[in-house]
Amino acid sequence: AMDLFGDLRRMNKRQLYYQVLNFAMIVSSALMIWKGLIVITGSESPIVVVLSGSMEPAFHRGDLLFLTNFHDDPIRAGEIVVFKVEGRDIPIVHRVIKIHEKENGNIKFLTKGDNNEVDDRGLYKEGQNWLEKKDVVGRARGFLPYVGMVTIIMNDYPKFKYALLAVMGAYVLLKRES
Repeated sequence: AMDLFGDLRRMNKRQLYYQVLNFAMIVSSALMIWKGLIVITGSESPIVVVLSGSMEPAFHRGDLLFLTNFHDDPIRAGEIVVFKVEGRDIPIVHRVIKIHEKENGNIKFLTKGDNNEVDDRGLYKEGQNWLEKKDVVGRARGFLPYVGMVTIIMNDYPKFKYALLAVMGAYVLLKRES
């Protein structure tokens, strides 16, 4: 740690400003890519991590899902959707098992985890028996197995997350251009 501060003291102000700007560019580029994905996919959360085993064997804990959410695309039974329930912060990844389509085009549907014994009515807000299109964050279009385990580890061990962020920040600030 003392070596880190020694490196910072040896940098002149111009080098330090350059490194801070470099770090800001990396962060803003990541945010722009994320916002671009939101626009392209139509989903407020274009990439999500599966946090439980409720969808096994289709998806496992730590799988990274890629979502789209185009509103003119009809929801069908058998499709895997990611939805948010009022009163819960974390979206749920489950399969649509039943659909109620009204003549006016409104659709209500019921979901269930492949690995669960019962449907999701117990997860919905009290008195709610069906989901609507407004509850959907996105629909699974592809996945990368276990890539999201890093996210799960960082959520389970916050000290590891802060240590990793500190190391990455120090690396970007202290990396010298050759």
